[in-house]
Amino acid sequence: MGESINTVTGKISVEDMGKTLIHEHFVFGYPGFSGDITLGAFNKEEALRAGIETANAVIEFGVKTVVDPTPNECGRNPELLKEISEATGLQIVCATGYYYEGEGATPYFKFRQSLGTAEKDIYEMFMKEINDGIAETGIRPGIIKLASSKDEITAYEQMFFDVAAKVHQETGIMILTHTQEGTMGPEQAKMLVEAGVDPAKIVIGHMCGNTNPEYHKETLKTGVTIGFDRFGLEKLVGAPLDAERIETLLELLEEGYEKQVMLSHDSITHWMGRQPEMSEEVAQLVQNWHPLHIFQNIVPDLKSKGISDEAAEQLFRLK
Repeated sequence: MGESINTVTGKISVEDMGKTLIHEHFVFGYPGFSGDITLGAFNKEEALRAGIETANAVIEFGVKTVVDPTPNECGRNPELLKEISEATGLQIVCATGYYYEGEGATPYFKFRQSLGTAEKDIYEMFMKEINDGIAETGIRPGIIKLASSKDEITAYEQMFFDVAAKVHQETGIMILTHTQEGTMGPEQAKMLVEAGVDPAKIVIGHMCGNTNPEYHKETLKTGVTIGFDRFGLEKLVGAPLDAERIETLLELLEEGYEKQVMLSHDSITHWMGRQPEMSEEVAQLVQNWHPLHIFQNIVPDLKSKGISDEAAEQLFRLK
């Protein structure tokens, strides 16, 4: 996976990442949250308290690193992540990059695209953040976040993939993606690899939205890592049940793919804007959508089904 990676407190070797949750959000907000500040103003003290509590909780299960791939327009807060890291010792990796077209902040770059400068602008943004840090923080992202839509990679999204591939070739930065409702994983992987991205530095995210093992094998054959990274999120956003995820995962592990699969939750510790109000039915569906669920429930289930301690540990390691 390369020799080093940037965390919010500085560069470390990939080997020193240790046990890693590959996809969790300490803060996240859907674009538009910034227009709801009258009733949903950001409470930094609460976000920091909750973040420290979450960090300490996962540390208790041996986690050394959390990758927080919050896109630029979804509340990314590298300074908050640094405070959480410094308070707890948890290593946190943040991102540069944008969300998929349907739920992202598209007007800004679509306008710039109409002027003919969007690709240049995105390239400059990536390079500036990777080399010098985000805004005036000096905090450098360790990954580029990319995302695609359900059943397609739109022209808008393609623009980010193309620029990211170029930036990767110049910097070696890791790329982590979002796939919508278990679609476009093989397409993302093939496109990035064909564009010159090292497959060992690609993580195709949210693959557990699809329960067809052949879909996963087609993606894995490109050499990339895939994320079974939405455990605890059931039925919402097209997500399957955890039991279905486990059944699919077991088939992949039986075929020896444990070094190319990573587990996580895509959990959100603190929502930007007003906190979601959930019905009793929805709350029941997401009762296990938190950063401890895998360690408390999923890993023990996998082991009860014959997965070795060594194989289970591999599911939290960047290779």
